[in-house]
Formats: sequence, structure tokens, C-alpha cells
Amino acid sequence: MNIKPGDFTDPRVKALLKTHLEAMRANSPPGHSFALDLSGLQQPDISFFAGWQGEALVSMGALKDLKDGTGEVKSMRVPEDQLGKGYGEAMLLHLIAQARRRCLNRLSLESGSGPAFEPALKLYRKHGFAKGPAFADYVQSEFCQFYHLQL
Repeated sequence: MNIKPGDFTDPRVKALLKTHLEAMRANSPPGHSFALDLSGLQQPDISFFAGWQGEALVSMGALKDLKDGTGEVKSMRVPEDQLGKGYGEAMLLHLIAQARRRCLNRLSLESGSGPAFEPALKLYRKHGFAKGPAFADYVQSEFCQFYHLQL
């Protein structure tokens, strides 16, 4: 898989982002989906990446710099027809490596609860993320979960 900065003008990237946003909203109570839209991902504190296998977009993910020595994993998604092939794991490892290159001391993420979120949470736990307190501007709730990886 070739991972490079994501091109927001690419219709394949836009389509996967749309799928991601729809899934997050469909599986989250109102007011509890914090997935970033196209404009949110284009902020200067966010590095967005796309993973390619030939001409096929097989993953996306973003790293948000929280400006306090920590970072946040955002917008991790693999197309449905590419699940189980290791592309999500490769993207997560890329984001962790980016955080380490930037000398961040912690990488965090916010996720929902329930069956739709469990495959991603299993991947995060596999790579050392541990459940912890809310961070940044997030607020603890019954639905939201927070995971952290010390780097």
C-alpha cells in the first residue's frame, strides 16, 4: 500500500469521506458524532493521508496536532470491500509513525460505543491504545470512549 497526503479534489477521497460521515452519524446518537467533514480535515493542524493499492483508494486517516505535545487520530476509514486486508492497520501504523516523527508524547482518539465501533477499537487496543479520560474539548458520556497511546 502506498500512503501519501490525501487529495481532497479526488472524487474517490470525497466518496470515502462521505461514506465515513454517513456511517458515523448513523451509528451515533445526535450530537455525539465528531467526525470531521471536508472543511474540517483541511485545517492547518490536520495532516490527512490516503492509502492506495494501485489506483484503488483502500484507506484514509488523519493526524490532528493538539498543540500541547499530543495528537489525535481522526477519520480512519477503509472501504467496505477492502476490510480485512490490513489497510486500516497500515494506516494506523503510519499515523503512529508520523506522531513519533513529530516528537508527540501521546496519541489519542475518541470513538463511539457499540458493535459498529468494535472492529476499530480492537485494532487500536492491539497497537497499545488504552481506555482513558476525555481529552481536548471532548466531554465524557455513556456513548463516547477515549483511548490513548503513550509514545
